Amino acid sequence: MFARTLCLLALAVAGVTAASAASPQRADVLIQHATLVDVEAARTVPGQSVALRGEDIVAVGDDASMASRWTATRRVDAGNRYLVPGLWDMHVHFGGGPALVEENKALLPLYIAHGITTVRDASGDLPQQVLQWRGQIASGALQGPRLLTSGAKIEGLKPVWKGTLEVGSEADVDAAIAQLRRDRVDFVKITDSTLKPELFLYAASAARRAGLKASGHIPMALTVEQAVDAGLASIEHLDYAFKAGSREEAAIAADFGAGRIDRAQANQRLDASFDRDTAMTAYRDFARRGVFVTPTLNGGRILDFLDQDDHSQDPYLAYIGPGLRATYAWRVERAAKATPAQVQARHRQYHQVAAVLPMLQQAGVTIIAGTDAGFLNSFNYPGIGLHQELQLFVREGLTPPQALAAATRAGPAWFGQLGRYGSVEAGKAADLVLLDANPLQDISATRSINTVVLRGQVHDRPALDAMLEQVRSQVKAWDAAQGDARAE
Repeated sequence: MFARTLCLLALAVAGVTAASAASPQRADVLIQHATLVDVEAARTVPGQSVALRGEDIVAVGDDASMASRWTATRRVDAGNRYLVPGLWDMHVHFGGGPALVEENKALLPLYIAHGITTVRDASGDLPQQVLQWRGQIASGALQGPRLLTSGAKIEGLKPVWKGTLEVGSEADVDAAIAQLRRDRVDFVKITDSTLKPELFLYAASAARRAGLKASGHIPMALTVEQAVDAGLASIEHLDYAFKAGSREEAAIAADFGAGRIDRAQANQRLDASFDRDTAMTAYRDFARRGVFVTPTLNGGRILDFLDQDDHSQDPYLAYIGPGLRATYAWRVERAAKATPAQVQARHRQYHQVAAVLPMLQQAGVTIIAGTDAGFLNSFNYPGIGLHQELQLFVREGLTPPQALAAATRAGPAWFGQLGRYGSVEAGKAADLVLLDANPLQDISATRSINTVVLRGQVHDRPALDAMLEQVRSQVKAWDAAQGDARAE
């Protein structure tokens, strides 16, 4: 009798276990019939389903097996479209002064609508506001992409740019780093309008000692190697990488630092002394040290060709507030004052600098996609600018898979977050973009956005269009209010 009871109990337990195994698990969202884009391997995997729970990807597998193992509150039929990790814009700016806080905030939905799920704010003149937004976005109180920010940039005394931590001594630098740590910044940005070269080096070293990555603008009086030795972890703007390819870089830096030449003369000598072998040696050293480069080609090209490109009728101006549009005038006016010889030199230098992009790739340097979009940088638009950047990458010599990696994996790699971002896998963040076409074949496919998933929330095409329309309507209201103010 006792043996029979044990047998029946064992059968009952086995039945419960089998039933449990057969019961589908529940997800919040199940994306079905997707073609996954494996960015790292530059391949596609058709017929896949992705289960999302909260802000996480909890399972990925073929459609048939996932359909039997998973049920969901919401199902998304991908229709064989291409599913890629969320895009990252690793160089943006918010600013223009306190009067433009709301206009800057209105830019945040533009990033989501263009598939950009994370942005790295490289500091403008609203650092405390951006830090506040970062927290509000993380808590769900504000709609926007995930924000990573440097907080206030480190600069010299009486700098050109506002919103800085001004330093004139090593003690000032130490105090600035302490302040940034209290602000819990994601990295440190150092610029050079008035910062003494020796303090630039000290600041980069101090950031590294504090466990923070540093990026910045390298003073002309320093070599790029000196900045990297001190601790610079990413080189912002391609012209600094170009500078490292000069045979005479050290002599030019010394002459500039001693006041024997001005910036224009220094740039002329850098252009004339660029050498491929010198550059490749420097770039292989970048790769060995793990130094990344953010080219910001789109911003550079727009400014260098303002003389021939008419942006006055750009459709995207409809999404930019009147105060931010007004900040564009400074660069436009400056470009208009250039002589024909200066314009020609500007065009030539753009092409000369852009030519080092494939050299960096060949040397093994990780290239980061970042736009330099924001206030002051005329017609370099938040959102669409990243797609333009990627198209320039391919035009200048990268392959579509390399360009896509720059916008999906390079950012997470720089922050040490590839364990969480940069691929469509179980355990990764539910930040995804569904595209109508294959970006591994044609990088312009990143613009063919059907759906964006941000922190597990699905935004289909109608929802994305509604975001854009909301921003457009707000800009119209600001324009109307400004017109009424003028009339009074």
